[in-house]
Amino acid sequence: MKPLMETEQRNPLSYRIDSKSTLEILDIINAEDKRVPFAVETAIPNIAIIVDELVSSFNKGGRLFYIGAGTSGRLGVLDASECPPTYGVDPAMVQGIIAGGPKALTTSVEWAEDDGNAGIETLKDHNFSSIDVLIGITASGGAPFVVEAMRYAKELGARVGAISCNKDTAVFDLIDEDHRIFVPVGPEIITGSTRMKAGTAQKLVLNMITTTAMIRIGKVFNNLMVDLRPVNAKLILRARRLITEVTGCSQEHAIELFESSGHNTKVAITMGLLTVNKQKATELLQLHEGSISRVLDSLH
Repeated sequence: MKPLMETEQRNPLSYRIDSKSTLEILDIINAEDKRVPFAVETAIPNIAIIVDELVSSFNKGGRLFYIGAGTSGRLGVLDASECPPTYGVDPAMVQGIIAGGPKALTTSVEWAEDDGNAGIETLKDHNFSSIDVLIGITASGGAPFVVEAMRYAKELGARVGAISCNKDTAVFDLIDEDHRIFVPVGPEIITGSTRMKAGTAQKLVLNMITTTAMIRIGKVFNNLMVDLRPVNAKLILRARRLITEVTGCSQEHAIELFESSGHNTKVAITMGLLTVNKQKATELLQLHEGSISRVLDSLH
């Protein structure tokens, strides 16, 4: 008989957890959760490889697609949906695909992960191409919806990676070792409940992938979100504060820069730092791949 996957094994540290007090249960869960960042750390070299390939894809006009089922799929959709407001990118640039479609975001559609052909058809519906990047997300690593989509993407010649909490798994069998993001979180506190440590690990990895890629393509200046999309009152105030903080100008001048830039925070900052108009600031940013740091380096 084939041994149980790590994510399906029983965790000896949580035996008789149902007989514990509330405080004891919370301490057990917290102790296990502390293991997750160290598990993610072991995967950093492979995460770096995928990020570098993703940056190259973005620079060619390519897109990032996450694909998963259940919790894994929801996490991919969540990470993708946060990129436009945070970094001002087009919603099509980073996309999350979940087995079962939008309904599966709020309702359990467990059977959907078994339909491998649906994974392929969904990629076709999104016009997935060889310059795009696909990352399969699956705690167990065997969901046919994810596996077959990855197989199709590889046949197109696209870059394909996978995140799994099991080492010997179908998604890893499809790709070389450099593109396997293995996060060994071990058995869950509640046997098989991969929304817990496995889900936390996946969320951390997704944060790292998109955040690092966005930094690399100029969406961040120093450690500030200068390309955020100011779509509500809170974000407009944040944008004005960023302009003041980076340029050292008055609040009044920050408002002027913000308005004259067409509500483009990064352009406004460039205008303020270099005392140039909107057109010149835009030209300089386009010339230096949207990076304020590269603009400044080129002039100094």
